[in-house]
Amino acid sequence: MHMVIREYSGAGASALFDRLATRTAEVEALMRSIPGVVSYTIARTAAGGIAVTICQDQQGIDDSTRLAREWVAQHAADIAVTPPTVTAAAALLHVSA
Repeated sequence: MHMVIREYSGAGASALFDRLATRTAEVEALMRSIPGVVSYTIARTAAGGIAVTICQDQQGIDDSTRLAREWVAQHAADIAVTPPTVTAAAALLHVSA
């Protein structure tokens, strides 16, 4: 399994997560459309927010990163968002309830 964490802080981060909060069903449907997605979570932080994606393979991670970038460009273009810090890694352990 592979994972990517996108950490949004700085200019526009809080406003972006305000926008995401109003469109969670749309974002969920988008992420569910990606083959191999195991889980997707967005959460607010003091500095803005994070998005964590876990996929079965690197292709899913690549697709989720591309679609997230496209979604922000299409649905939050009016928000000047600092690009996220992206951390990608192969998962050592994933526990699911």
